[in-house]
Amino acid sequence: MPNWGGGANCGACGKTVYHAEEIQCNGRSFHKTCFHCMACRKALDSTTVAAHESEIYCKVCYGRKYGPKGIGYGQGAGCLSTDTGEHLGLQFQQSPKPARSATTSNPSKFTSKFGESEKCPRCRKSVYAAEKVMGGGKPWHKTCFRCAICGKSLESTNVTDKDGELYCKVCYAKNFGPTGIGFGGLTHQVEKKE
Repeated sequence: MPNWGGGANCGACGKTVYHAEEIQCNGRSFHKTCFHCMACRKALDSTTVAAHESEIYCKVCYGRKYGPKGIGYGQGAGCLSTDTGEHLGLQFQQSPKPARSATTSNPSKFTSKFGESEKCPRCRKSVYAAEKVMGGGKPWHKTCFRCAICGKSLESTNVTDKDGELYCKVCYAKNFGPTGIGFGGLTHQVEKKE
């Protein structure tokens, strides 16, 4: 059949693809309605497509079919995936998993690579980058970055630290600053030991 002013043939259905409905991937043309994963049939776009030779997949199905196999090779951060994709018609091929030592030789390298975070001194929970505030040389949650006495929310301009605890300048001056007449609004005289 001659191609009279039309476009290329669709990589999925084989029919003519006109320019208004064309999506190109891996040097081939597709209809917008035909541009879906060959395994799960999910609609694809330029950010979710993964091509292998003449086949197109979503990134998840591509990883299941052509990525590393075995327990521990998940589909995202912190995920343990044992899904083989057999329900999608994908063949499961057992590949040897590299041996790993039970302990890491350098814990700081491990922590920076796998995202284990530092602990907040106040609540003792992990502090991640999105919620991290530094004070007194330690990481704090934004919600924990408060005065230990009055509970006032602190900022870099009004924070002071003593013995690993944070205080606002007012509470610090009242409790740890100089005392006596004229200091911190106190009017009582400090007894001197002789």
